[in-house]
Amino acid sequence: MTIRKYAALLRGINVGGNKKVPMAELRTVLAGLGHTDVETYLQSGNAVFATASKKTPEDLARELEAAIEAHFGFRVPCLVVDGPYLRAVADACPFPAAELEGKQLHATFCSEQPAESRFASIDGPAYLPEEYRVGDRVIYLYAPNGLGRSKLGEALAKPAVVKGLDVTSRNWNTVAKLVELTGA
Repeated sequence: MTIRKYAALLRGINVGGNKKVPMAELRTVLAGLGHTDVETYLQSGNAVFATASKKTPEDLARELEAAIEAHFGFRVPCLVVDGPYLRAVADACPFPAAELEGKQLHATFCSEQPAESRFASIDGPAYLPEEYRVGDRVIYLYAPNGLGRSKLGEALAKPAVVKGLDVTSRNWNTVAKLVELTGA
């Protein structure tokens, strides 16, 4: 029996008092699905768990979404990724992560690979010094003044880019911590 570690990335919880998901209850929900070694990181919807299930990450995400809706009474989009994928995202970062503050670098995880045509309306040079690069189901964003002030971040979040995708962003400190927690 092979046990793998995964990270569950929940989108849009515990922001401005909306969609409150206490982390202790999230751990209980994950354990109720049969997962072990459940940990949460911060209050923004990051959980790590181990499972011997042979389900795909997509199936694990749908199962978690259904369990959250049953427990809390509202839908929360979830992405589930395994440790090796997180390590690959970190290793493939096109920006000098070690030289930047965690708030300057973000990874937006996508439920599927976004087609290059989604980015046609974004004039990259107009947003400099901010920059983005597309990786394997991830959009890397370098925003020197943080995501909250990022005009490029706003452009990348528009429906022309993300419509039909489940996406959720994490700063680089969180990405690094999730790599560590999944043992990747």
